[in-house]
Parts: sequence; C-alpha cells; structure tokens
Amino acid sequence: MNDGGAPAPFAGASETHSAVVYFAGDRAYKLKKPVRLDFLDFSTVEARAAACARETELNRRFAPDVYLGVAEIRNPAGKVCDHLVVMRRMPGSGRLSALIRAGEPTAAAVRQVARMLAAQHASAERSQEISREGGRDALARRWRDNIDQLSTISGDLIEAAEIGEAARMADRFLAGRGPLFDARIRRGRVVDGHGDLLADDIFCLDDGPRILDCLDFDDHLRWVDGLDDAAFLAMDLEQLGAPQIAEQFIRWYGEFSGDECPSSLCHHYVAYRAIVRAKVSCVRAGQGDPAAAGGARKLTSAAVRHLRAGAVTLVLVGGLPGTGKSSLADKIADRLGCVVLSSDRIRKELAGLDPDQPAAAEFGAGIYAQAWTDRTYAELLNRAAELLSMGESVLIDATWSSTAHRQKAAAIAAQGEADLVQLECTIPREVAASRIAARTGGVSDATGAIAARLAAQWMPWPEATVLDTSPPAQPAGREAEAVEQALNVIRPHGPEHVWRPLRPYMLPD
Repeated sequence: MNDGGAPAPFAGASETHSAVVYFAGDRAYKLKKPVRLDFLDFSTVEARAAACARETELNRRFAPDVYLGVAEIRNPAGKVCDHLVVMRRMPGSGRLSALIRAGEPTAAAVRQVARMLAAQHASAERSQEISREGGRDALARRWRDNIDQLSTISGDLIEAAEIGEAARMADRFLAGRGPLFDARIRRGRVVDGHGDLLADDIFCLDDGPRILDCLDFDDHLRWVDGLDDAAFLAMDLEQLGAPQIAEQFIRWYGEFSGDECPSSLCHHYVAYRAIVRAKVSCVRAGQGDPAAAGGARKLTSAAVRHLRAGAVTLVLVGGLPGTGKSSLADKIADRLGCVVLSSDRIRKELAGLDPDQPAAAEFGAGIYAQAWTDRTYAELLNRAAELLSMGESVLIDATWSSTAHRQKAAAIAAQGEADLVQLECTIPREVAASRIAARTGGVSDATGAIAARLAAQWMPWPEATVLDTSPPAQPAGREAEAVEQALNVIRPHGPEHVWRPLRPYMLPD
C-alpha cells in the first residue's frame, strides 16, 4: 500500500486489549480485534468496519494529517473480510511516554498538548445530551460500572478491600457535590472530548505534538468534563514517574481553558481515570500480559491515594484569644489549599465595618453580643456549606467556645459529605496575655479582660485534637510542630501533593 506499488517491508507490531497495529514503511495499519467485552463489541466484520470509519473521523479532530483513511482487507477470492485504519507512521523515538522514561525534557511538549486539548475543547460539540454525561449521576454510574467490572475481572490481582475503599470514597465525594457538577454544566465544561488521553498515544514532532487514538467505541464515554479528559493524561504521566509534570499539565490546561476548579475535582477525576486503566490492565493480564497485573495494583492504589488527597474537609481551628489560631489556620491553608473563613472578618463584614477597623466593646456587648456572635457563626457555616458543596475544603478560624456552634458545624459537615477535623489551640495563659497586650491593630478586638472572661466560660471540647501553639521561643520549633501535627490529623494517610485551583473560588452562576 505504499506509493511505489510494492509492499512496504514489515517493521513490527504493537498490541492493545482491543487492536493490533502493524508498521510498514511510513504507514501504520490498525486492525481491530474480534473481541466482545463489557465496554465494546468488535465481534463482527460490520462492527469493525464501522469502528474503523468512526475512529478515523474522530481522530482527525486532533491529528488530521495522521489519520489517512480506511482500507479493506480482501481474501484471495476478493471478498472483504476485514478493515484497517491507515495512518501516517509516527516515530517511536518521539513518543511522549518514551521521552519521559528516558528522562528527556518534555515540559514544552506537554504544555503544547495542554494548549491543543484546551483549544479542541473550546470548539468541541456541546448539547444537552452531551452535558448529561458530565453530570454527577452519569459520573456515578460510570464509577459503579467500572468498579463492578474491576471487581469481577480482577480476581486475586487487587485486594477487594482496596476496590471497596475507592468505591466508598468516590460515592461520598459525588453525594455531596451536586452543585459543583451542576455549575460545571452551566459553564459549558462538558464536551465531546478525547476520552483516552495517554502518553503512549502522543508523539512529539518538530512541528508540534500529535495526539492519537481517542476513544471511539462509545460516544457516551467520550462526552466528559474537559477536566476529566485532561485528568487521564495527568494520571498517566504520574504513573510514568513524572508527578510534577502531571500536576503542571493540569495547571496549563486550566490556564489555557480558563477553567476554575477545586483541587478535589482534579483528584477525583485522576482517581476515576486510574480505575478505568486498572480495569484495562486486568483485561490485558487475562490476555497474557505479564506486566499488567502489577500495573492494575499500582493504578488502584493511585486511585485510593488521590481520593484521599481530594477528600473534602471542614476544619475547625479554635481556641482562646492569643493562642495563635489565626496564624496556624493560615499556615494549614497554605499547605493544603483550603478556603479560610475568619469569624473576626465576617463579624465586621456583617456590621458593615472594614476588617481592620477597631470595634472594641465590653464583653458580650456591641458586635460581640451573643446575638451578633450567633449571627456570625450562622454566616460562617452557611458559607462553609456552599463551599463544601462546590468541592472546596474549608477551614473556619473562630473561638469555637460554644458546644452548640460546634454541633452545628458537625451537622454541616455531615450534610455536605465532608470530613470534620476539630483543632483546639492552647498556650500558657501568660503567653497568650503577652501576645494580646503586644498587638497593634489587626482584625481581632480581643483584650486580656475579654480573654479571661472567655476562659472562665470555656466549654470542654473532647472532639478536638489539642495543639500546643506556643511561639518558637517557648520552646523553639513548637509552632512548626503544631502545623505538622495538624496536617497529620487532617490528612492521616500521609502527605499528599496538592493540586490547587489556578484561580480563587467563584460562586456558581
């Protein structure tokens, strides 16, 4: 099938779970396997012919100069017995996965891929039918289907407990995030995308990358949130041992697409894609691939790790005035990318005051009267509930001296399917008094007398982890230890890399 008329010399083949690609000269010929799986059916010649035509049409959106057409395979009698997708052959040395394994610089190419994907998504087809597939219910259905299939075919390759943990965490995230998925549909984030974006199918050429092999056997699986589409490659880059470029790819995609998203959604989609690939690895293991079993286990573990890292959490940081809770809250938020809500700031906002404008009053008077305090906590919790529903972890910096307010916070976390972490900051009374006396301006209006009155009516907080937040000199390093202790309580499974949103949280349209 080369231009000279003579057959090009055979140069090898590459196999996936559903196809074999043969290489000859400057061409590649993809033959669909006559398989029927839970998620595709290539069992007839007619089905394979339609699949070849559809694959060519869809992939020309990403690489029009690579997908050349569909060829027929005829037997000696001239009868058509199968079909091939004919492609321009890509150089193996330019495969993104090979470059990463070899330690070659890939940042520029990955950035171009992010730009190409964002551009394709910007012009991609959208419709109500497509949008439904990016909704929470559709994603929950795909999770269930993949978990069920993985459980069925994994055998003893993957521990059932790990699959079950992934299923529980995914269900919990989805149950509490309806407004997030609704908002993304309203913003047009659900598109007809690629659906199977892997580093093996991206080739880095001198004139730019070529993205091959989109998902073509089921349109519904290709109709996804653009971030979900991008997360597939991020997952794959991480599996190849390049977590930094994986995170950077997500950041570049967000920049080029103008997407505002919480880090929890990035983690959730990466986890989903890892489960999809774990299922495929189990299929490959059943077909005799000796390396696939280890890959399936690694991918499932990655899914669990990302679901843990993306767990939506409500953190209460409390304590008496002068205990350093605001400083601790800021440091935790900086490490984890949480949204911080401050009772001091919101109290003054409700009163129409600038945060730094003094509003000192006697204990229980002015904007510190009980009615104002109750109103402040109600507003804190209302905002927290909305943020949690949008996938944002929230840290509320307040005194939390009231058991009733703590109970309401626990109810908000439960309703939002969010983890609840409670932290109580403590330091010696004389150190707190010294801190308060040394203040010159700032948001807090607390005085030593007010701190003493609050201490006298402090209600025990048995649910909280107590942190000693003494300043570094009392003794040295204690504050840093408190930060690390808090992080270990919030993320008990160990430190996770944080994929932070590119832009500040925005209220849903």
